[in-house]
Amino acid sequence: MKVKGSGIKVQEDVVLNSLIIDSIQDIKGKNIVKIDLRRLGEAPADFFIICEGDSTTQVRAISDNIFKRVSEELMVKPQHREGVDTSKWVLVDYFNTIVHIFYPETREFYDLEDLWSDADFTNYENLD
Repeated sequence: MKVKGSGIKVQEDVVLNSLIIDSIQDIKGKNIVKIDLRRLGEAPADFFIICEGDSTTQVRAISDNIFKRVSEELMVKPQHREGVDTSKWVLVDYFNTIVHIFYPETREFYDLEDLWSDADFTNYENLD
């Protein structure tokens, strides 16, 4: 599969997305949602994966774990990563999949789920 805005090929979306979700669960990220945006023409990516951490330290740890595992296991680096300094909202852009890792109040304020409510949602259980 060819990625948007890139001449390189990466693993199929399902493999990347599964690894991202597993990486979030490693660090006990909560309220994980995968949003399938493929049928929406104006979407900036095929998928959003959204989650939250209880503290800015946890938000940063989730971001770091995603970056580490995807880099090591799939040999894929993100196109862009931002927000790590404040860790209230960290965005990790893997071309077809964009990961949003929020501090709870920031997630509630921006409410991306409502903005993209026409898309298909998959919710994942919190792991204890």
